[in-house]
Amino acid sequence: DYELCEEWGHLYPVPREDLINLHREHLLHLLEMGDMEKALQLLQRIEDPGVCLAISEQSLDQHLSLAASHFLADYLTAHFYASLTTARRNEIQALYIGSKVLLTLPELSRVNYFHLSSRPLLMLEQLLMNMKVDWVAVAVQTLHQLLAGQEIGFTVEDIDNLLSKYAEKALNFPFTLKEKRS
Repeated sequence: DYELCEEWGHLYPVPREDLINLHREHLLHLLEMGDMEKALQLLQRIEDPGVCLAISEQSLDQHLSLAASHFLADYLTAHFYASLTTARRNEIQALYIGSKVLLTLPELSRVNYFHLSSRPLLMLEQLLMNMKVDWVAVAVQTLHQLLAGQEIGFTVEDIDNLLSKYAEKALNFPFTLKEKRS
C-alpha cells in the first residue's frame, strides 16, 4: 500500500505534509519490521533533501527500537550533519553513541538501560551504581573510541571525572578501623 501511495504521489500533486507523513509511516513500518536495507532505499528515493530530513528527524523522535534509533542517528549524521543545529547535532550524536554503548551490553540487559540511550554519561553512571564493573570497562573503551575528535556535549575528561568520582566513593569508609589488641 505504501508503494502504491508513493506511485500516486509521483503522478499527482500531493501536499508536502501528506508526502512527509506517507514516507514517515512507510519508514517506521520498515524499521519496525527490521528491514534496514529497504528503509535506506526508501530514504535514497526521496528527491527533496528537506523532506528526507524531516522524515528522518520525525521518525527518530518516535523512540523506536535500539536498531532503528541507531540506524536513523547514523543516517542523519552521515547525510544531514551540516543542516542540523548544534544542539540537535549533539542530541543525535549522543543517541548514536548511547546506542553503540547499549549494543556492548548483554542482550537481555539492554532493556533496563534503553531509556538512557540518548544520555551515555548517565547510562555509564547507572552501570557504575549497579556495580556492573565489567560492563563499564567495555562501555568506557567504546566511548573512548567513539569520542575521538567529536564534540557531542561531553568529553573523555568527563568520563574520567565520573570514573574518578565513583572510585573515590568506593574507597571512602564511613568508619574507622579498630586494631585488635591481644
